[in-house]
Order: sequence, then C-alpha cells, then structure tokens
Amino acid sequence: MWGLRGAVAAALSITLSMPVMAAEPVGEALLIRTEVRGAGGPLEVKDKVHRNEQIKTSQSGLGQFVFQDGTKLAVGWGSSVTIDKFVYDDSSSVKRLSIKAAKGTFRWISGNSKSSAYEILTPAGTIGVRGTAFDVSIRPDGTTAVVLLSGRVSFCGAGGCKQLTRRCDCVIAKPGGAITDPKRVTRDVLRTLGNQRSLPFLSGTQQLTGGLGNVGVGGCGLASVDIQKDRIQQRAAPERPAPPAPPDPPAPPAPAPPAAAPLAAAPTPQAEPEAPVPPDKPKPDKPHKPDKPHKPGKHGHHHGHHHSHDGDRDRDHERHGFGGWDRRDRR
Repeated sequence: MWGLRGAVAAALSITLSMPVMAAEPVGEALLIRTEVRGAGGPLEVKDKVHRNEQIKTSQSGLGQFVFQDGTKLAVGWGSSVTIDKFVYDDSSSVKRLSIKAAKGTFRWISGNSKSSAYEILTPAGTIGVRGTAFDVSIRPDGTTAVVLLSGRVSFCGAGGCKQLTRRCDCVIAKPGGAITDPKRVTRDVLRTLGNQRSLPFLSGTQQLTGGLGNVGVGGCGLASVDIQKDRIQQRAAPERPAPPAPPDPPAPPAPAPPAAAPLAAAPTPQAEPEAPVPPDKPKPDKPHKPDKPHKPGKHGHHHGHHHSHDGDRDRDHERHGFGGWDRRDRR
C-alpha cells in the first residue's frame, strides 16, 4: 500500500516538475506604442501573441496585431482583450476565432476565414461578422457601441439583434438592456459614451497604420474641431521654436556684402577715362615736327651741289688724271 502511494507521489512530482508547454502562437504584433502588455509582460513589434492570451494597453497605449489567417486587430488606449478561442482549419484560415473584449476601444478587419468563424464577445452582446471591418467602444460599465466601416455586422444582446448594413451605421447597447436602432454615428454617440476619445480611430485621437488605418479614412465625420485645434497647435508648436531663430541676427553679416561694395568703389579708377591725356601728347608740337622734313630739303640741295662737284671731279679725272684734280682742288 505504501509502495503504491510512493509510486503515485513520485509520478505526480515528476509531472509537476515538467515545464508547462507554452501556448501556441496565433499572431504577432505589427505596431506597439507607449505600453502594451501580454501574458509575459510588455510587448514589442514582431512579438508573438498566443491563444488564451490577454492583451492590455496603458491610457495612451496602442497595439496593432495580425493573426495567421490575415485578420487584423487594433487595440486602443485603456483596453483589455483576450484571444478566447483559435481553432485552425488550414494554413491560411481558421475554423474558429473568438475574441473577448472586456473594455476599451478596438478595430477589427476580417481575414481569409469564413465569416461564421469569427465571433467578438462584449459585456452587452455578441458581434457576428460578415466579411467586415468595424470599430467597437466599451465603457467601464459595459455600455457598448459598434460602428460599421465595411461589410455587414449583426449585434445580438438581451434586447434582441440589430443588423448594420451601411457604412458609418452605429448601434449602442447596455448589458441586459435594449439596443438602439442602427443610425449614422455622430458626435452625440461620444457624449452618450461619456468620453470624446471613445472612438479614437474615427475621431483621430489615435492614428493607425497600414490596412487598419486606410479602412477608416474619412472618420465618418467624427474628426472633431478639437482634433483640428490639436493639429493646428502641433503645427504652431514648431513655429514657436522659429522665434529662437535669433540665429537670423547672424544674418547681419549680410551687410558684409556691402563691405564688398568698396571693391565696387575701386572702379573709381574710372579716372582711366581721363587717360585720354595720352592723346594730349600729340599736341600741336607734333605738327611742328613736320618742319624737319623741310631741313631735308636743304640737305637735298647740298646733295645736289655735291653731285655737281662730283661730276666735275670725274671729268677732271678723265682729262688730267687724279693728280691734276688734286692740284686744282688745292687752289
């Protein structure tokens, strides 16, 4: 008897000492802002998310996730959601993907699986998906609003079921209470939910990326004046640093270019045009020089005279010879 008990105890101790098999991954994080936590602590981009894992965001947190069948889920600020069931069908689709949304705000875009495979559970009722994209906002008291962005959605709760078929249709339901008829979402819905940030992806208080952001383009008219003011302030904020543009005072060196103006003044050597003084050299003095050519005339006369003497000498040479010319010349 004691031997049997000892064997059972040994087997149990071995079982308890074995590591618990980690839950299988069903998707991964595409974007993480501020703080988003999973079962193992803070999540980062590319981290895996697992079946039965609870995901929580801080009051400014935002996480974007993609599941193995291509389904996308955005989890906004102050939210809590659990991947309840994930049953594989094949490599590209699932037989069942169930999400429990406890509080906060979410955006859902269906993947490659059949519409009947998806189910989103909220405190006020269940959302049935028909090839769909939609936003959900859940107050701490469980009041739930659903806004359709594409496809079709059914919302069923204690007060019955409602069908959303037009883009920007919205229903609001309370736990155990009635469901409003579908009508276009307005800012009144935000007042009913008690927070202007209740639908942050539509109002613009939180920005999504990729396919999750594109599906909500236009915001169903919820982009608030406050958001526009924030954007203006964000633009104005950089303008404030602009005043520290006192570095512009260094611009006074720009006057330095005028200093280069003295170089321009250097052209004052334009007095060179007065250089026409050289032309003054050819003053009437030069015209008098032509008088010199008259002197050559006199020289020419002497030359002619010499030539006549030379001719006499030649003739004397012929008649008397050199000696006779010499005597004559002495006289």
